[in-house]
Amino acid sequence: MPAPEVITLGCRLNLAESEAIRALLGGHDAVVVNSCAVTDTAVKQTRAAIRRARRARPGAELIVTGCAATIDPAGFGAMPEVDRVVANAAKALPASWGACGPAPTVAFAGHARALVEVQNGCDHACTFCVIPSGRGPSRSVAADAVVARVRGLVAAGHREVVLTGVDLTSYGPDLPGAPTLGALVERVLAETGVPRLRLSSLDAIEIDDRLFGLLTSEARIMPHVHLSLQAGSDLVLKRMKRRHGRAQAVALIERLKARRAIAIGADLIAGFPTETADQAADTLALLDDGDIVHAHIFPYSPRAGTPAARMPQVAPEVRRARAARLREVAATRKAAWLRTLVGSVQDVLVERPGDRGHAPGFAEVRLPSPGRPASTGEVLAVRVIGAADGHLIGIPA
Repeated sequence: MPAPEVITLGCRLNLAESEAIRALLGGHDAVVVNSCAVTDTAVKQTRAAIRRARRARPGAELIVTGCAATIDPAGFGAMPEVDRVVANAAKALPASWGACGPAPTVAFAGHARALVEVQNGCDHACTFCVIPSGRGPSRSVAADAVVARVRGLVAAGHREVVLTGVDLTSYGPDLPGAPTLGALVERVLAETGVPRLRLSSLDAIEIDDRLFGLLTSEARIMPHVHLSLQAGSDLVLKRMKRRHGRAQAVALIERLKARRAIAIGADLIAGFPTETADQAADTLALLDDGDIVHAHIFPYSPRAGTPAARMPQVAPEVRRARAARLREVAATRKAAWLRTLVGSVQDVLVERPGDRGHAPGFAEVRLPSPGRPASTGEVLAVRVIGAADGHLIGIPA
């Protein structure tokens, strides 16, 4: 019988949940498509993945889960390729996947880094976002459970763990004592011995002094902070219903970089409704002002039922052009940053197929001649000898 397959679209939280689903499927002849709804393009990609999966595995049970399927269960259930839909709320239940008993421990075997879900859902109402409809309100995982999970992954040999969630910095207020994300990170570092810890996307306004201190002083936290910035214009941010202003975001980045050499990443939306050329220029300038070297850029995608979809829309071709310009400038900035790393020695987490990996600042490193087979998940000291096409080139130090 063919092995079960899980196809993942979207965020790191989906990746973490997909590994749990894979463990629950056992020997079931099934294909699961774990969908994304963050943009209209992501929904179209989900539908395309479903069709490809059915062609490739005509006899398998085809199950769709994730945010797109949760938001539109009838639409996905009506697809002739789909056998059934599992909502996000039932994702973690063994019965949803035909399993009995408690969920098995997810090992992330064959993966360079392990992902640990510490939070799910979102209580905010950004005007462009449908994810709260797919994920529900914010819920936090008890710190004891997170610590035990990380400890088990470290014992299994994982050198790098990523704490992930839908709205990671909102961790804690629903738990006894209302711990913060900073308090959770302190416990993970103190009680697990994890060699390398990363955090997924952070909301700039929720990085308090405790978390800030850890990000800038703890060597085991990788020097890479990815921020959910979205725009560089205060008026656009207000219309998005974001809780930070441009100056607050830039000031946070300046404070972080004054204390530590941290690589900054950011999510940015091009062509949000009502965005003028001057406001688009403000977002473009944010790449420089925020020293952003890892830019994740989306052209705005109207999502039915959201307030932004009812606002005056920017023409699609203008959105695409603004996104292209952002990507062009972001690529130039990243290339310049990569060149500053040439000659340095980086501790690279090796990824499949063993000839590449990521440095602490999340620069991709290619190893054209590693000299010896490098194992997935190994941390290898690498001397950087060049930079090209958005990545570094290195040899074992």
